[in-house]
Amino acid sequence: MPRKKAIILCGTFLVITWNAILLLLLWGRPPLTQPAEPVRDLREVAAKPTMDVVGRVLQLADTFEGELERQKEILLQIQSHQSLWKTSNNDKPKAIAPTQPVLPVLVIACNRVTVRRCLDKLLQHRPSAELYPIIVSQDCGHAETAEVIRSYGNQVTHLQQPDLSNVAVQPQHKKFQGYYKISRHYHWALNQVFKTLSHSAVVVVEDDLEVAPDFFEYFRALLPLLKSDPTLWCVSAWNDNGREGYVDPSKPDLLYRTDFFPGLGWMLLKEAWDELEPKWPAAFWDDWMREPAQRRNRACIRPEISRSLTFGRQGVSLGQFYDKYLRYIKLNSQVVPFTNLDLSYLTEDTYRPAFEKEVYSAPVVKFEDVSQGRLKGPGPFRLQYSSKDTFKLIAKNMGIMEDFKSGVPRTGYRGIVSFFSKGRRIYLAPPAGWTQYDTTWS
Repeated sequence: MPRKKAIILCGTFLVITWNAILLLLLWGRPPLTQPAEPVRDLREVAAKPTMDVVGRVLQLADTFEGELERQKEILLQIQSHQSLWKTSNNDKPKAIAPTQPVLPVLVIACNRVTVRRCLDKLLQHRPSAELYPIIVSQDCGHAETAEVIRSYGNQVTHLQQPDLSNVAVQPQHKKFQGYYKISRHYHWALNQVFKTLSHSAVVVVEDDLEVAPDFFEYFRALLPLLKSDPTLWCVSAWNDNGREGYVDPSKPDLLYRTDFFPGLGWMLLKEAWDELEPKWPAAFWDDWMREPAQRRNRACIRPEISRSLTFGRQGVSLGQFYDKYLRYIKLNSQVVPFTNLDLSYLTEDTYRPAFEKEVYSAPVVKFEDVSQGRLKGPGPFRLQYSSKDTFKLIAKNMGIMEDFKSGVPRTGYRGIVSFFSKGRRIYLAPPAGWTQYDTTWS
């Protein structure tokens, strides 16, 4: 590069020097005509130019034309070398735009200083700051939590929800004020991600979640499937029945379709948000997502072994289900290379017939035999229910979640709930020929 700079300087010096010499020569040249007598009429001279004057003018014109050509050649050389120098500059390392889509993680925070545990794990397992920007949206205006978030500097983007006022609610809903504020915060934060920051997808976590080592790999691999399959509308890191002993530890790569919106670490596309945002509810947003009007017969993907773990016993739900179920959820510890796996089996046309064939070819057993370990053979086995009460009785005895939301059991797919018990795969299923959920089962 120093040689190229020297060429540029040399060329510039030659142009300037030549113009200076030319100016001195012209300055020292005698006048073109030396009149022998005073000119009486300028029009007469102009009308009768001498051959000497014409010759000198033509000579000067030729000289100027030749010199201009030489200067043009010098300038073209300078330009060519300058172009090479610019190309050389372009060879320097620069920030390269990601060739993969950016997938931000939105952390919904409020007044938990333990958000540090959530952020530490996200940053520990995040493979790329460019591909996975972390956006922390904080409600509540809690100073100590804000200070914790700010302590991460430019590793995260800290947004603060501006409206901290109480939400106007009916008197009987006054005790649910917290749920109204959460719904308002989600609405504002998701608008920031999709409308202000113009992202095309997002993974949402709350400030009381810890993520697995392959959390980012999991969502990255499933993003193309979510975009291409219109029968899907979310991907979740969570298994509601994913307690230790209820999942197969030998199958960390096992994934399911589910009709139940799991939440607790979930991915959403902008197209889905464009659909949901105009009718977003004032409160209880997660149960609203589980209603038929929003779900529209679409499914989510969820794992056999959870890629998220909640450590937040205290919150607006007052630890509902935490002590009995949530604290025992098994968090995956093995890194599964999902982006190298063929996940096309999860498309509706492939998954549904294969899954139903496996379930309904499994022998029917009694829950007493399952709970008492009297099953023979490796399985899988099928427990059958035909009513809401039957389901709840079996689920309670098996130790799995027994509640319904808009008629859909937790983790259910076409009414079927899959879990592990005493080392065997069990399917809790309705009779063959199931057609739809009964929304009164709630």
